[in-house]
Amino acid sequence: MEELRDEIVDLLINKAAVKQDVADYSEGVLERFKEVAKDELSELRKVINDKRVRLRFDDKGQHEFVIYVGSDVLVFQLHRNIFRLPDENPMWNTPYLKENGANGYFAIINIYNFLAESFEQNRSNDAGYLIGRIFMNHNEHFMVEGKGQLGFLFRDLENSIITDDQIRHIIQCSIQFAIEFDLITPPYDLIAEASVLEIQAISSELQVATGKRLGFRFGSENPDIG
Repeated sequence: MEELRDEIVDLLINKAAVKQDVADYSEGVLERFKEVAKDELSELRKVINDKRVRLRFDDKGQHEFVIYVGSDVLVFQLHRNIFRLPDENPMWNTPYLKENGANGYFAIINIYNFLAESFEQNRSNDAGYLIGRIFMNHNEHFMVEGKGQLGFLFRDLENSIITDDQIRHIIQCSIQFAIEFDLITPPYDLIAEASVLEIQAISSELQVATGKRLGFRFGSENPDIG
């Protein structure tokens, strides 16, 4: 039993403590994202005088913030759990993870894109889409997977350190993708029939469940919960 206790102690020191380090560090990173996002919106306001163009920041607390950019909303949400890359992930074959398995544990900031009117009109059935997620480990290294430039600019985990410049670049890429990612008309057959109740709901609330596209999602690269 002493041997088993020693193994438990080792796990608590080398695994549980690392996870807590990542969790504590990631909350500070999200705060930095908030400050940079507010500053980026301020810079945009200096050159965009059209009041119809939304440029707003909304702090949702310790784990989330929202920015309005034109007709879009970007939600940055820090997941409360720490994740480990799956064993089959090729990153485990890199020297960086082979040398220290703790480097493969991450906090994740998810970036979601919604229509601004979905939030402003409380259209709870409207769909939002995951356009990126930021992986951060215990020693301030990070990588990003996602759509557009988010999918290829920030992949060098071993050599990428989170700085305010990198944070600004991620926010700018997210804004650019959201603006370029247009609302797509749903297939005709999908909305060809409507019940009386649905028509009454549309008439009274002037809302139809909408999203920019259907079937927009990442592939099977989902991390395991640590």
